[in-house]
Amino acid sequence: MAATVKYADVEVGTELPLRTFPVDRANLVQYAGASGDFNPIHWRESTAKAVGLPDVIAHGMYTMAQGGRFVTDWVGDPGAVVDYGVRFSSPVVVPDEGGATLEISGRVEEKLDDNKVVVALTARSGEQKVLTRAKAVVKLA
Repeated sequence: MAATVKYADVEVGTELPLRTFPVDRANLVQYAGASGDFNPIHWRESTAKAVGLPDVIAHGMYTMAQGGRFVTDWVGDPGAVVDYGVRFSSPVVVPDEGGATLEISGRVEEKLDDNKVVVALTARSGEQKVLTRAKAVVKLA
């Protein structure tokens, strides 16, 4: 985990370095077990294709969780995230061979009172933006 980020050390425009998160079907099965969401579009190719999807897709909440992980790893304190929200714009397609890659970056968009900042996230898989309006309010040291 990173050292705790201090409010005085960030400015509007501070970039959070891009991170890459590999996603494979084993991750999706593990997430299904943890979340209780066993919808077969997240692990069975024939079901995903039967409903018009290109292949198995990651759970939206799994994708959102990786964005949260990105922020908490940056700030160095999982309890520092005060608010977090996203909109899902495209699914993360997870082929059986090779899986998928989720790339997440961020930027401090605003400094608020009480040592809080708004971090805007960008999340992509392949050429697709998979989260929009992804923002976290984070209380810094």
